[in-house]
Amino acid sequence: MSSVVAPEKPASNTMGPKEVELILVKEQNGVQFTSSTLVAPTPPQTNPSGEERETWGKKIDFLLSVIGFAVDLANVWRFPYLCYKNGGGAFLVPYMFFMLIAGMPLFYMELALGQYNREGAAGVWKICPIFKGVGFTVILISLYVGFYYNVIISWALFYLFSSFTSELPWVHCNNSWNSPNCSDWADNSSVSDIYKSTPAQEYFERGVLHIQDSNGIDNLGRPRWQLTSCLGVVIVLLYFSLWKGVKTSGKVVWITATMPYVVLTVLLIRGVTLPGAIDGIKAYLSVDFLKLCDAQVWIDAATQICFSLGVGFGVLIAFSSYNKFSNNCYRDAIITSSINSLTSFFSGFVVFSFLGYLSQKHNVALDKVARDGAGLVFVIYPEAIATLPGSSVWAVIFFIMLLSLGIDSAMGGMESVITGLMDEFKCLHKHRELFTLFIVVSTFLISLFCVTNGGMYVFTLLDHFAAGTSILFGVLIEAIGIAWFYGVDRFSDDIEEMIGHRPGLYWRLCWKFVSPCFLLFMVVISFATFNPPSYGTYTFPPWANMVGWCLAISSMSMVPLYAIYKLCIVPGKFCNRLAYAITPETEHHLVDNGEVRQFTLKHWLVV
Repeated sequence: MSSVVAPEKPASNTMGPKEVELILVKEQNGVQFTSSTLVAPTPPQTNPSGEERETWGKKIDFLLSVIGFAVDLANVWRFPYLCYKNGGGAFLVPYMFFMLIAGMPLFYMELALGQYNREGAAGVWKICPIFKGVGFTVILISLYVGFYYNVIISWALFYLFSSFTSELPWVHCNNSWNSPNCSDWADNSSVSDIYKSTPAQEYFERGVLHIQDSNGIDNLGRPRWQLTSCLGVVIVLLYFSLWKGVKTSGKVVWITATMPYVVLTVLLIRGVTLPGAIDGIKAYLSVDFLKLCDAQVWIDAATQICFSLGVGFGVLIAFSSYNKFSNNCYRDAIITSSINSLTSFFSGFVVFSFLGYLSQKHNVALDKVARDGAGLVFVIYPEAIATLPGSSVWAVIFFIMLLSLGIDSAMGGMESVITGLMDEFKCLHKHRELFTLFIVVSTFLISLFCVTNGGMYVFTLLDHFAAGTSILFGVLIEAIGIAWFYGVDRFSDDIEEMIGHRPGLYWRLCWKFVSPCFLLFMVVISFATFNPPSYGTYTFPPWANMVGWCLAISSMSMVPLYAIYKLCIVPGKFCNRLAYAITPETEHHLVDNGEVRQFTLKHWLVV
């Protein structure tokens, strides 16, 4: 009689549940008898509080959440204009270049970091405790952005309610909010005349914002009840989308992440049928390679990559932390980052088909109607829609799209804050509903400053300082911490443990050398080309700029402050403190034996 033990069945990952089948083969009188036993699977992976960590209901929930966050309003109001301004199709050369050397590698890095460590933006830094400050940096940035990003959504909601009329309110100059300078396109031969303004422009600035009732940021006035009500609706939507975690938010994005694509397609079909649309699209795609000799074109492309993919906000880390351990984060990174860029390019056709139509209809140069930012989606595009048959219907469709684009991006930012702080402060795990309520209500109270008569000045200040240089700095420190201190080789081992194969040499070189150099360059350029904020002809007073810089520095300062704190609380000599601070928490026992791999030359040279 002989017995054989079969080898363990290969598992999809080393940390998830496994089934081990023990097969006993017995031979007696030439007949083989077999028996098998299943060993109970290992317990599911838990979060730091000891509780089982929530995971996405379906894989598609995660993908839609990431796509919904990354594809936001900037894809519609920023990229098409940059493409048009910087050489049309030629702009795609620097854009794709920076996408390959920095955008995708950093996107992949954050997804892998969150999925392996299964914690939020601060908790993941147990791999190198001295860098935990960068986790608080990105959490603060996401919180600051929420202060004004929710206001954009409330503007869109206000416009949506205003569109349910037989005649859109931004068509004529005979409204109570119009000034003597208001002039219809047909009567205004020089749209660029600073003494003239269109009905759509005055509706946004005077009818919605009531900026005429404020003479600057030091004279804000009270919150306007109409915008405050819209902001309250947005906050309620956010709360009930987030209060139960990814189980609820994962279902909401089925609508908010897919709706923009449906609406963009409908608007494109309508847009290309308009007179002048083809001229607008030709201008959007016109190739001027001479523009590539202008350094500003490359800077614009690099900046767009940094902000369009959403790295550095802690959202990708938070979302991926709810994935199953064996999820193929590499494939997810390629798919979602590619969809984001393709969406930006696709939206350009929609935008410029309508801009070309508006240019021809009013017999003005395309330069006069092409712009970016809030002016495009709240002034120019509504103006174009207002000239169409059934304009109210088209306006409703357009602003539903803006709401969808904004809501899921706002959900991502809030989830970054909630997950990051809950994973860091374990006592919050049992009170997610209350903590989520606290975060959204706090955001609402700060956002009230942006819905006053002078709220546009507060909005502009926040937009200029909250996530500019600080987000570039945060991603730079994040890349250095992972690639150099934790180590590309160790990080690659972690990825292999999850998906079964190591990242290729290309990704490792980007993480260790190319992306950090790119980010350092962007931080330097950001400081060197800094311009104080302004709104129209209004220039902010010095104290307002100081407040803005304090806001930016408050998030960036988390990195050095926490590093100093960490070095101070560890006992012993400085070298011992440093060793504990840069060594993963799971390897602190090695430090006691003098084994610190970061103190070896091999650690710094290996790729």
